[in-house]
Parts: sequence; C-alpha cells; structure tokens
Amino acid sequence: MSSSSGPLADSDRVQSLLIHSVDIGLVLVLTYCVLLIVGERRTLWMVRGLLVLMLTAVVSNRLGLMLLSFVLEKLVVGSAVAMAVIFQSEFRRFLEQLGQGKITELFQTQRRSPPKTDSAIDEIVDAVKELSQNRIGALMIMETNGLIDERDFSVPGVQLNAELSKELLQTIFQTTTLLHDGAVLIRGSRIAAAGVILPLSDRTASRQLGTRHRAAMGITERVANCLCIVVSEETGSISLAEKGGLNRPLTSSKLKELLEARFSRTVDREAVAPDLRTLGRQVKSKGRVLLSHFLRLPSSTSGKKKK
Repeated sequence: MSSSSGPLADSDRVQSLLIHSVDIGLVLVLTYCVLLIVGERRTLWMVRGLLVLMLTAVVSNRLGLMLLSFVLEKLVVGSAVAMAVIFQSEFRRFLEQLGQGKITELFQTQRRSPPKTDSAIDEIVDAVKELSQNRIGALMIMETNGLIDERDFSVPGVQLNAELSKELLQTIFQTTTLLHDGAVLIRGSRIAAAGVILPLSDRTASRQLGTRHRAAMGITERVANCLCIVVSEETGSISLAEKGGLNRPLTSSKLKELLEARFSRTVDREAVAPDLRTLGRQVKSKGRVLLSHFLRLPSSTSGKKKK
C-alpha cells in the first residue's frame, strides 16, 4: 500500500502545483490587461490596492479567519465595481474589442496624440478670445491622452487634417460657413475634423446652457481623454468641460492657464504596462537567468559530494 500510494501522492502534488501555477499565471495576465486598459501611472496605486485586498483575502481564508475573509471579499467586489465605474469608457472599449474578437489590439502600444506646444495653445486661446468678443458660438474638442474613437461621435464630421491657426478656427465657426454647426476636433497641433456632431448629456443642466454645453458635457462623460472648449453664442462666455463637468465662466487668461497645466500633466504621464514585445524580452531574459541558475545547482552539489 505504501509503495503504491507514493507515486499517487507525488502525482497529486504535481497536479496541484500545476493548477496553482496556472491560477497565478491567469491572475498575472488579467492584471496586465487591466494595466493596459488603465494606461496611466496615476491610477497604478488603485490597481495595487485592489491586488493587496485580493491577496489579503486569500491569505485570511487559508488561515481560517472567516470573518476577516468575508469582509475583505466584499471590499474586493466593491472596489472592482468602483473601478469599473471610474474607468467605464475604457472598460466599454475593452468589452467592444473582446466582443469583436480584436483581443490582439489590447497588447499593441496605444498611439498617443502629440503634445501641444505653447504656440498651439496660444492659437487656440487667441481664437477663443476673438470668438467670445464677437459672440460667435464655438465648440472645440482637444485630445489629451490617446486618440478618440470616431464611434464615440454621433457624426464624425469632415476630415481636414489642417495646420492649427486662430484664423482657420475663426473662419470655421463663422455662421456663413457650412461647418460652423458642429465641433472641431483638435489633434495635437492640427485640426483633424470639423462639423463633428457630439452626443448630448442626459444630465439636467441649467437653462442658461445651450446645446453646445450639453454636447461638451456629453462627449467628456463618454470619453475620458478629451477636453471641450465652449463659446456661448448668446453671452460670449467661455467654458471648459472635462469628465462631464463644466468649468465656467472663464477668461481667456484663465483658459490658457488651465490648458497649459492640463497638457503639462499629460506630457509627464507614463504608461504603467510595457508593450508585448518589451514584456516578452523581459520574461525571456529572466527565464534564461533562472534556467541557468537551476542547471548549475546539480553540478555544484555533485562536486561537493565528490570532494
């Protein structure tokens, strides 16, 4: 009995070790996917906090601390739901890609829009100032961190890909032009499109806010990596929308200060997860070191026995 139970016990241990290894590997893959979805250094601490809660819940369950394990499990579920709400646009895009079978796109390095120079911000602020003084309505979308998916727009508009200038912005929003009734998409230092129709916000807004303000709130609710500048046609007031909120009224100098501060933070951001090639090189190098170290152990131990 003892001789027959020995191989069975060894096979059970090997099987248990393989199951735990696969479990840990799947958790690491899931964590890497979450980091790719988040894509920003400032949210890395939230992901780490969630992982700490998960590990603590597992350890407390193994130690038999049932009450602590129960509380931690509820905290993990609540934290996961909160993160899904905070990053709803990122998770929505992740689910869309997963449903369309475009899983490989998650592991590709996201193209980021080029950072805005001081001259580009000056051109935007000067155009907004002139439009505000003349009480010409305007709506401008500015990408902050990555490209906006055109599917987030109600109508993509007309592609321009023109050099950004205050004269061109003022011309587009003149009421005699065909493209004035819509938004302008600003990508880096270029005007990517004009006449873009944006989804409206469902929030109950003030009666002083018109369709442009509701559109600015709607697109910033739907897409996290953008800002919207609004110039009211009735009052000439300047507003800045971000993440569904509206900062108003603003002066041109205050708008310039906010844009410079916002895009300086965008340039300083770093990706929290490397691309797949970089990760593959790191895993390959670490694997070689571990393998070489493992292969040296038998020879060193055998040498000691010979002595």
